[in-house]
Amino acid sequence: MSTSLRLGAIALAIGFSGLANAGTTLTVASFPNFDAAVKAAIPLYKKAHPDVEIKLVSLAIGDHHNAMTTALATGVNLPDVMAVEVGFIGKFAASGGLEDLSKAPYSAMQYKTKFAKFTVPQAMGGAGNLTAMPADIGPGALFYRKDLLDKAGVTEAQLTQSWDSYIASGKKLKAATGSYLLASAVDLKDIYIRSGLKDGEGIYFDKQHRPLVDSPRFVKAFELAKAARTAGIDAKISAWTNEWSEGFKRSQVASQMMGAWLSGHLDSWIAPNTKGLWRSAQLPNHTFASWGGSFYSIPAKAEHKKEAWEFIKFMTLNKAMQLEAFRSLDAFPALIEAQNDPFLDKPIAFLGNQPARKLWKVAADKIPAIAVDKFDPVANEIINAELEKVLEQNKDIKQALADAKTQIARRVRR
Repeated sequence: MSTSLRLGAIALAIGFSGLANAGTTLTVASFPNFDAAVKAAIPLYKKAHPDVEIKLVSLAIGDHHNAMTTALATGVNLPDVMAVEVGFIGKFAASGGLEDLSKAPYSAMQYKTKFAKFTVPQAMGGAGNLTAMPADIGPGALFYRKDLLDKAGVTEAQLTQSWDSYIASGKKLKAATGSYLLASAVDLKDIYIRSGLKDGEGIYFDKQHRPLVDSPRFVKAFELAKAARTAGIDAKISAWTNEWSEGFKRSQVASQMMGAWLSGHLDSWIAPNTKGLWRSAQLPNHTFASWGGSFYSIPAKAEHKKEAWEFIKFMTLNKAMQLEAFRSLDAFPALIEAQNDPFLDKPIAFLGNQPARKLWKVAADKIPAIAVDKFDPVANEIINAELEKVLEQNKDIKQALADAKTQIARRVRR
């Protein structure tokens, strides 16, 4: 179906009910590429709500969240609808500057079972209030260059069987092709600290907000990162840098663990020259974890809350709109109804016509509902700084984690 026909069908599915007050301009603040979903929605929303104008304000993801932090603190330049990446929800929820969507007139908890189970705890941000509605999710996936692995005689099964086999595969790959297995050893830490958790458990803190960073889970995560660095199989490149993109374009990095949405980024702008060479697999060692995710919130001091809520429902609860974002962005839908659409069975040309979305759906169903703490970003920053000392200065792992725990406890008490 062509884009124009598909959009027309969506408009028919949406209908023409729920007109807002005449002359309302709804300001939506977002960031690339999440803003593309809003751009696609504007003409469709106008058909259902002809008296509502949508003004999209988009900034780079860091600039957007910095601007929203300032706006929430000052009450100035607040949008009506605020896009929030999952890593910022705890911070924004703790500020008290967002509407509690679980309360009237929103009563959004009635929709809880419509979304992937781990999204609503994320949306509560550790504050006990529902401060956001989930739009898309990032089922963790391993993307790898099949051509490079074939050249090294490494199979997908060997790559994913265990963390030790993943590192061993990297050594074999490096010897045969000169390519690094992964961009950064930090990626191993990031995935491992999210593995083996149960519903309700936190990554960095327990339910009493006590740091967990000296636990065996973090020790193993640091050990894996150190093993990768010692083996020389990581390129020492940080994600989202120019060097990171070039590593993929030039076939210098052969795998990346990230959210399922990475496939769309690789295809559209990071490394389109490698189309057909990549494949997707589940994370090594039968691990299932969430990587990223996008949400919509309403600032407590927003001018048009009623209209904002209607727009958020349109973006998150409407199957047709969720699927449109999925098609155009590879933004895996949070809405379960959209996850069960036959679209998931379609092959992905960039991934060698692999029907990889079916794998991502399996992962989405297995990801635990992890508790979010408002101090998670603080803990993440401190942990990364200590891991850097382990990798670059050979600091003792247990000492590094003990120091991290002390620093986190000090920051939390402030």
